Amino acid sequence: MTLMEILSIVISSAILSATPLIFTALGGVFSERSGVVNIGLEGLMIIGAFIGAVGTIFFQHLGLGQASPWLSILVAAIAGALFSLLHALASITLRADQTISGVAINFLALGLCVFLVKKLFQGSGQTPFIDYRIDKTSIPGLKDIPVIGPLLFSNIAYTSYLAVIVAILVWYVIYKTPFGLRLRSVGEHPAAADTLGINVTRMRYIGVALSGAFGGVGGAVYVVTIATNFGPATISGQGFLALAAMIFGKWNPLGALGAALFFGFAQSLSITGQSIPLLKSVPDVYLLIAPYVLTILALTGFVGRAEAPKAIGVPYIKGNR
Repeated sequence: MTLMEILSIVISSAILSATPLIFTALGGVFSERSGVVNIGLEGLMIIGAFIGAVGTIFFQHLGLGQASPWLSILVAAIAGALFSLLHALASITLRADQTISGVAINFLALGLCVFLVKKLFQGSGQTPFIDYRIDKTSIPGLKDIPVIGPLLFSNIAYTSYLAVIVAILVWYVIYKTPFGLRLRSVGEHPAAADTLGINVTRMRYIGVALSGAFGGVGGAVYVVTIATNFGPATISGQGFLALAAMIFGKWNPLGALGAALFFGFAQSLSITGQSIPLLKSVPDVYLLIAPYVLTILALTGFVGRAEAPKAIGVPYIKGNR
Protein backbone atom coordinates (compact mmCIF):
# COMPACT_ATOMS: atom_id res chain seq x y z
CA MET A 1 0.00 0.00 0.00
CA THR A 2 1.46 3.35 -1.07
CA LEU A 3 1.63 6.46 1.11
CA MET A 4 -1.01 8.19 -1.03
CA GLU A 5 -3.39 5.25 -0.63
CA ILE A 6 -2.91 5.30 3.15
CA LEU A 7 -3.46 9.07 3.31
CA SER A 8 -6.53 8.79 1.12
CA ILE A 9 -8.11 6.23 3.46
CA VAL A 10 -7.22 8.06 6.67
CA ILE A 11 -8.13 11.59 5.54
CA SER A 12 -11.43 10.51 3.99
CA SER A 13 -12.43 8.71 7.19
CA ALA A 14 -11.19 11.57 9.39
CA ILE A 15 -13.24 14.18 7.55
CA LEU A 16 -16.34 11.97 7.66
CA SER A 17 -15.94 11.39 11.41
CA ALA A 18 -15.27 15.09 12.05
CA THR A 19 -18.33 16.43 10.22
CA PRO A 20 -20.93 15.84 13.00
CA LEU A 21 -18.44 17.23 15.52
CA ILE A 22 -17.97 20.40 13.45
CA PHE A 23 -21.69 21.19 13.32
CA THR A 24 -22.21 20.48 17.02
CA ALA A 25 -19.11 22.40 18.13
CA LEU A 26 -20.30 25.42 16.13
CA GLY A 27 -23.58 25.25 18.01
CA GLY A 28 -21.66 25.22 21.28
CA VAL A 29 -19.79 28.35 20.18
CA PHE A 30 -23.07 30.24 19.73
CA SER A 31 -24.36 29.24 23.16
CA GLU A 32 -21.19 29.82 25.14
CA ARG A 33 -20.30 33.04 23.34
CA SER A 34 -23.64 34.34 24.58
CA GLY A 35 -22.67 33.40 28.14
CA VAL A 36 -24.59 30.12 28.56
CA VAL A 37 -22.66 26.94 29.33
CA ASN A 38 -24.00 24.09 27.22
CA ILE A 39 -22.99 20.68 28.53
CA GLY A 40 -26.13 19.40 26.81
CA LEU A 41 -24.55 19.09 23.34
CA GLU A 42 -24.63 15.30 23.71
CA GLY A 43 -28.37 15.39 24.33
CA LEU A 44 -28.95 17.72 21.40
CA MET A 45 -27.04 15.33 19.14
CA ILE A 46 -29.18 12.46 20.44
CA ILE A 47 -32.35 14.36 19.54
CA GLY A 48 -30.91 15.12 16.10
CA ALA A 49 -29.87 11.51 15.53
CA PHE A 50 -33.32 10.24 16.52
CA ILE A 51 -35.07 12.71 14.22
CA GLY A 52 -32.52 11.98 11.48
CA ALA A 53 -33.31 8.27 11.55
CA VAL A 54 -37.09 8.48 12.05
CA GLY A 55 -37.43 11.39 9.64
CA THR A 56 -35.50 9.63 6.89
CA ILE A 57 -37.63 6.50 7.31
CA PHE A 58 -40.81 8.62 7.19
CA PHE A 59 -39.74 10.53 4.08
CA GLN A 60 -38.69 7.26 2.43
CA HIS A 61 -42.23 5.94 2.88
CA LEU A 62 -43.51 9.11 1.21
CA GLY A 63 -41.41 8.20 -1.82
CA LEU A 64 -39.00 11.13 -1.58
CA GLY A 65 -35.95 8.96 -2.24
CA GLN A 66 -32.54 10.67 -2.06
CA ALA A 67 -34.11 13.84 -0.66
CA SER A 68 -35.12 11.96 2.52
CA PRO A 69 -31.88 12.35 4.52
CA TRP A 70 -31.57 16.02 3.59
CA LEU A 71 -35.12 16.75 4.71
CA SER A 72 -34.53 14.85 7.93
CA ILE A 73 -31.48 17.03 8.66
CA LEU A 74 -33.65 20.12 8.27
CA VAL A 75 -36.30 18.71 10.62
CA ALA A 76 -33.58 17.71 13.10
CA ALA A 77 -32.32 21.31 13.17
CA ILE A 78 -35.81 22.54 14.07
CA ALA A 79 -36.29 19.81 16.69
CA GLY A 80 -32.88 20.50 18.23
CA ALA A 81 -33.61 24.22 18.45
CA LEU A 82 -36.96 23.60 20.15
CA PHE A 83 -35.53 21.05 22.57
CA SER A 84 -32.68 23.39 23.53
CA LEU A 85 -35.23 25.94 24.72
CA LEU A 86 -35.67 23.76 27.81
CA HIS A 87 -32.04 24.47 28.66
CA ALA A 88 -32.55 28.16 27.88
CA LEU A 89 -35.63 28.33 30.11
CA ALA A 90 -33.83 26.72 33.03
CA SER A 91 -30.54 28.57 32.61
CA ILE A 92 -31.65 32.05 31.54
CA THR A 93 -35.17 32.62 32.81
CA LEU A 94 -35.11 30.43 35.95
CA ARG A 95 -31.39 31.05 36.56
CA ALA A 96 -30.69 27.41 37.38
CA ASP A 97 -27.16 26.05 37.45
CA GLN A 98 -26.24 25.81 33.77
CA THR A 99 -24.03 22.75 34.14
CA ILE A 100 -26.72 20.77 35.96
CA SER A 101 -29.31 21.86 33.40
CA GLY A 102 -27.07 20.64 30.57
CA VAL A 103 -26.55 17.27 32.26
CA ALA A 104 -30.32 16.98 32.72
CA ILE A 105 -30.79 17.69 29.00
CA ASN A 106 -28.46 14.79 28.18
CA PHE A 107 -30.38 12.33 30.36
CA LEU A 108 -33.79 13.59 29.22
CA ALA A 109 -32.88 13.36 25.54
CA LEU A 110 -31.62 9.78 25.81
CA GLY A 111 -34.54 8.56 27.89
CA LEU A 112 -37.13 10.29 25.70
CA CYS A 113 -35.68 9.01 22.43
CA VAL A 114 -35.29 5.42 23.64
CA PHE A 115 -38.90 5.52 24.87
CA LEU A 116 -40.16 6.88 21.54
CA VAL A 117 -38.20 4.29 19.55
CA LYS A 118 -39.85 1.49 21.53
CA LYS A 119 -43.28 3.06 21.01
CA LEU A 120 -42.84 3.69 17.30
CA PHE A 121 -41.17 0.39 16.36
CA GLN A 122 -43.09 -2.25 18.33
CA GLY A 123 -40.78 -2.48 21.32
CA SER A 124 -37.56 -2.59 19.32
CA GLY A 125 -34.50 -1.08 20.95
CA GLN A 126 -33.43 0.65 17.74
CA THR A 127 -34.83 2.00 14.50
CA PRO A 128 -34.61 0.08 11.20
CA PHE A 129 -31.66 0.95 8.98
CA ILE A 130 -32.38 3.73 6.52
CA ASP A 131 -32.51 2.96 2.79
CA TYR A 132 -31.12 6.30 1.66
CA ARG A 133 -28.00 7.83 3.14
CA ILE A 134 -25.64 10.61 2.13
CA ASP A 135 -22.76 8.70 0.60
CA LYS A 136 -19.24 9.80 -0.18
CA THR A 137 -18.75 11.40 -3.57
CA SER A 138 -16.00 12.78 -5.78
CA ILE A 139 -16.06 16.23 -7.37
CA PRO A 140 -15.33 16.09 -11.11
CA GLY A 141 -12.31 18.13 -12.13
CA LEU A 142 -11.14 18.88 -8.60
CA LYS A 143 -10.48 15.23 -7.84
CA ASP A 144 -7.87 15.21 -10.62
CA ILE A 145 -5.71 17.91 -9.00
CA PRO A 146 -2.33 16.36 -8.17
CA VAL A 147 -1.86 15.31 -4.52
CA ILE A 148 -4.72 17.29 -2.94
CA GLY A 149 -7.37 16.14 -5.41
CA PRO A 150 -7.45 12.47 -4.31
CA LEU A 151 -7.16 13.51 -0.66
CA LEU A 152 -9.69 16.34 -0.35
CA PHE A 153 -12.06 16.00 -3.30
CA SER A 154 -12.46 12.25 -3.65
CA ASN A 155 -14.65 10.00 -1.47
CA ILE A 156 -15.90 12.90 0.66
CA ALA A 157 -19.56 13.42 1.61
CA TYR A 158 -21.31 16.64 0.61
CA THR A 159 -22.13 17.25 4.27
CA SER A 160 -18.39 17.51 4.98
CA TYR A 161 -17.94 20.31 2.45
CA LEU A 162 -21.05 21.96 3.86
CA ALA A 163 -19.62 21.79 7.40
CA VAL A 164 -16.45 23.61 6.36
CA ILE A 165 -18.43 26.30 4.52
CA VAL A 166 -20.77 26.75 7.49
CA ALA A 167 -17.82 27.07 9.87
CA ILE A 168 -16.44 29.94 7.79
CA LEU A 169 -19.88 31.59 7.65
CA VAL A 170 -20.30 31.25 11.43
CA TRP A 171 -16.89 32.86 11.96
CA TYR A 172 -17.95 35.76 9.74
CA VAL A 173 -21.29 36.14 11.54
CA ILE A 174 -19.74 36.13 15.01
CA TYR A 175 -16.80 38.43 14.30
CA LYS A 176 -17.90 40.61 11.40
CA THR A 177 -21.59 41.38 11.87
CA PRO A 178 -23.61 43.50 14.35
CA PHE A 179 -25.43 40.35 15.47
CA GLY A 180 -22.13 38.67 16.33
CA LEU A 181 -20.95 41.72 18.24
CA ARG A 182 -24.16 41.74 20.31
CA LEU A 183 -23.86 38.01 20.95
CA ARG A 184 -20.27 38.33 22.16
CA SER A 185 -21.05 41.41 24.24
CA VAL A 186 -23.72 39.62 26.32
CA GLY A 187 -21.22 36.84 26.97
CA GLU A 188 -18.43 39.19 27.98
CA HIS A 189 -20.19 42.01 29.85
CA PRO A 190 -24.00 41.69 29.86
CA ALA A 191 -24.52 44.73 32.08
CA ALA A 192 -22.68 46.97 29.63
CA ALA A 193 -24.59 45.43 26.72
CA ASP A 194 -27.85 46.07 28.56
CA THR A 195 -27.04 49.75 29.05
CA LEU A 196 -26.52 50.02 25.28
CA GLY A 197 -30.03 48.73 24.65
CA ILE A 198 -29.17 45.10 23.84
CA ASN A 199 -31.72 42.62 25.16
CA VAL A 200 -29.47 40.19 27.03
CA THR A 201 -32.17 37.58 27.60
CA ARG A 202 -33.23 37.52 23.96
CA MET A 203 -29.64 37.25 22.69
CA ARG A 204 -28.90 34.39 25.06
CA TYR A 205 -32.08 32.58 24.03
CA ILE A 206 -31.03 32.95 20.38
CA GLY A 207 -27.54 31.65 21.18
CA VAL A 208 -28.92 28.56 22.93
CA ALA A 209 -31.50 27.95 20.19
CA LEU A 210 -28.78 28.11 17.54
CA SER A 211 -26.72 25.63 19.53
CA GLY A 212 -29.73 23.32 19.52
CA ALA A 213 -30.19 23.68 15.77
CA PHE A 214 -26.54 22.94 15.03
CA GLY A 215 -26.47 20.09 17.55
CA GLY A 216 -29.54 18.59 15.90
CA VAL A 217 -27.86 18.85 12.51
CA GLY A 218 -24.72 17.20 13.92
CA GLY A 219 -26.71 14.25 15.27
CA ALA A 220 -28.71 13.83 12.07
CA VAL A 221 -25.58 14.00 9.92
CA TYR A 222 -24.01 11.28 12.08
CA VAL A 223 -26.98 9.00 11.38
CA VAL A 224 -27.37 9.64 7.66
CA THR A 225 -23.64 9.40 6.88
CA ILE A 226 -22.15 6.99 9.44
CA ALA A 227 -24.53 5.06 11.71
CA THR A 228 -27.55 4.63 9.33
CA ASN A 229 -29.91 3.90 12.24
CA PHE A 230 -30.62 5.08 15.78
CA GLY A 231 -30.21 3.19 19.05
CA PRO A 232 -29.31 3.99 22.66
CA ALA A 233 -25.58 3.85 21.90
CA THR A 234 -25.60 5.64 18.54
CA ILE A 235 -24.39 8.94 19.98
CA SER A 236 -21.88 7.66 22.50
CA GLY A 237 -19.68 10.53 23.59
CA GLN A 238 -19.84 12.43 20.30
CA GLY A 239 -21.41 15.46 21.95
CA PHE A 240 -18.68 15.57 24.57
CA LEU A 241 -16.02 15.37 21.86
CA ALA A 242 -17.73 18.33 20.16
CA LEU A 243 -17.69 20.19 23.47
CA ALA A 244 -13.97 19.44 23.79
CA ALA A 245 -13.43 20.64 20.20
CA MET A 246 -15.17 23.92 21.00
CA ILE A 247 -12.98 24.47 24.08
CA PHE A 248 -9.82 23.28 22.32
CA GLY A 249 -10.69 25.71 19.52
CA LYS A 250 -10.89 28.55 22.09
CA TRP A 251 -14.56 29.31 21.41
CA ASN A 252 -13.65 30.35 17.86
CA PRO A 253 -15.56 28.76 14.94
CA LEU A 254 -12.42 28.19 12.88
CA GLY A 255 -10.59 26.88 15.92
CA ALA A 256 -13.48 24.50 16.58
CA LEU A 257 -13.30 23.39 12.95
CA GLY A 258 -9.61 22.55 13.28
CA ALA A 259 -10.08 20.81 16.62
CA ALA A 260 -12.99 18.75 15.27
CA LEU A 261 -10.83 17.63 12.35
CA PHE A 262 -8.13 16.64 14.83
CA PHE A 263 -10.57 14.56 16.87
CA GLY A 264 -12.03 13.15 13.66
CA PHE A 265 -8.55 11.98 12.71
CA ALA A 266 -8.22 10.29 16.11
CA GLN A 267 -11.56 8.55 15.60
CA SER A 268 -10.61 7.46 12.09
CA LEU A 269 -7.65 5.51 13.46
CA SER A 270 -10.02 3.08 15.20
CA ILE A 271 -11.93 2.62 11.94
CA THR A 272 -9.09 2.38 9.44
CA GLY A 273 -6.37 0.96 11.67
CA GLN A 274 -6.63 -2.58 10.35
CA SER A 275 -6.29 -1.30 6.76
CA ILE A 276 -2.97 0.45 7.47
CA PRO A 277 0.14 -1.74 7.57
CA LEU A 278 1.80 0.28 10.36
CA LEU A 279 -1.23 -0.07 12.65
CA LYS A 280 -2.23 -3.68 12.00
CA SER A 281 -0.16 -4.92 14.94
CA VAL A 282 -1.67 -2.36 17.36
CA PRO A 283 -4.37 -3.93 19.59
CA ASP A 284 -7.88 -2.77 18.73
CA VAL A 285 -8.51 -1.47 22.25
CA TYR A 286 -5.72 1.09 21.90
CA LEU A 287 -7.19 2.40 18.67
CA LEU A 288 -10.66 2.59 20.21
CA ILE A 289 -9.50 4.69 23.16
CA ALA A 290 -7.21 6.88 21.04
CA PRO A 291 -9.79 9.68 20.44
CA TYR A 292 -10.45 10.10 24.16
CA VAL A 293 -6.79 9.90 25.19
CA LEU A 294 -5.90 12.51 22.57
CA THR A 295 -8.80 14.65 23.78
CA ILE A 296 -7.44 14.63 27.34
CA LEU A 297 -3.91 15.36 26.17
CA ALA A 298 -5.08 18.18 23.89
CA LEU A 299 -7.17 19.86 26.58
CA THR A 300 -4.45 19.42 29.18
CA GLY A 301 -1.95 21.12 26.92
CA PHE A 302 -4.10 23.92 25.52
CA VAL A 303 -7.22 24.67 27.51
CA GLY A 304 -5.23 26.41 30.24
CA ARG A 305 -4.32 29.08 27.71
CA ALA A 306 -7.85 29.41 26.33
CA GLU A 307 -9.95 32.24 27.72
CA ALA A 308 -13.66 31.58 27.97
CA PRO A 309 -16.17 34.43 27.68
CA LYS A 310 -15.96 36.34 30.97
CA ALA A 311 -19.65 36.12 31.87
CA ILE A 312 -20.10 32.47 30.90
CA GLY A 313 -22.16 30.49 33.37
CA VAL A 314 -23.31 33.59 35.27
CA PRO A 315 -27.08 34.32 35.16
CA TYR A 316 -27.77 37.95 34.36
CA ILE A 317 -29.96 39.90 36.75
CA LYS A 318 -30.97 43.27 35.41
CA GLY A 319 -29.59 46.06 37.54
CA ASN A 320 -26.56 44.10 38.75
CA ARG A 321 -23.15 45.32 37.67
